[in-house]
Amino acid sequence: MAPAVTARSWRSRVVGLLAEGEPATLARTAATTVLLLTIAAAVAVGMLDTLPGATPAIRRLIEALLAATLVVFTAEYALRLWIAPDSDPTAVGRPWAARAAYAVSFLGVIDFLAILPRLLHFVQPLGNAPENVIGLLVLLKLARYAPGLSLIATVIRNELRSLVAALVVMLVLLILASGIMYLLERTAQPQVFSSIPRALWWGIVTIATVGYGDMMPVTPLGRLFGGVVMLLGIAMFAVPAGILATGFAAEIRKRDFVVTWQAVTRVPLFAGLDASQVAEIARLLKPQWVPARYLVVRRGDAADAMYFILAGEVEVELPQPVRLRAGQYFGEIGLVKDITRTATVTAVTECQLLALDIGDFRRLMQQYPELDAKIRAVAESRLHPRAGGTP
Repeated sequence: MAPAVTARSWRSRVVGLLAEGEPATLARTAATTVLLLTIAAAVAVGMLDTLPGATPAIRRLIEALLAATLVVFTAEYALRLWIAPDSDPTAVGRPWAARAAYAVSFLGVIDFLAILPRLLHFVQPLGNAPENVIGLLVLLKLARYAPGLSLIATVIRNELRSLVAALVVMLVLLILASGIMYLLERTAQPQVFSSIPRALWWGIVTIATVGYGDMMPVTPLGRLFGGVVMLLGIAMFAVPAGILATGFAAEIRKRDFVVTWQAVTRVPLFAGLDASQVAEIARLLKPQWVPARYLVVRRGDAADAMYFILAGEVEVELPQPVRLRAGQYFGEIGLVKDITRTATVTAVTECQLLALDIGDFRRLMQQYPELDAKIRAVAESRLHPRAGGTP
């Protein structure tokens, strides 16, 4: 029993170092730093290895870095296979199924491909070019540490139908434009526009507005039509760009809403609300990050919002200063009493706040009388001379 307990203990430690979503610790930060530096070294080796006439010293450096990256990536892959059952909550009683799922996952395949060319280099070399190109796939390992990469994949998956439709329209335009240009130029330039397949190259560089100049129309009609195709090309490339921009904005709003939802559920004032009520409130609240010593509200200013503290600490400047922490709120007195700010509030530490604008505040209080009663009671207690007040 003791060896099993020891193995689980060690595995839980490795989970804390490598698994996604674990809290940040000094050891985890160190492990992440080592892996990121190894990725950078692997990419550098892949590029340096293509330099012609490398000196013996550079060759020795490349061989040493190849060996070091192979050791690190192999150890990482083996450890991730080992901890896969603990990283998958559905893998209870099926450890090898969890390991197989990791091995065939996108990141699992990338982890394996990070090892393969380096291993082949020492066992059965494929040649510098194939090894270096495959080795550059190690850059995809950054998807674990750069959320933006996963965001790109999500947006493309969500907008795939629209992107395919835009691509089909672009393909139709390319073929038709190339065919028409072939008809217009085949007599004047029989060697250049000898066939529609050859004219496709002209269509590609023209629609892409690159214009290499190796194929260009010389007849008046050909040049006129070529100008029209250039303008259409600009418009056609704007379509997928707009689709992706809209998809990015929608996905970011969705993720921000999820974060705000989770934040709202941690505020004691909203405890007991059902899912629909939390969703309604989450849509109204605007997250803000403020640095330490930041002046959030100033005494005498117009009251335009109240604030909920999710993280950090603020100080209310009163005859006897009051400090408010996560889960508390301030700024409600000016909204409830319809007066200016009664005190200045400054961030003591970096704070994460949720702001509720005055218009949304009034609508929310009308919709949820129980919240209105709670906030008014706190506002009255803060206005009491012995309790002091918040702005």
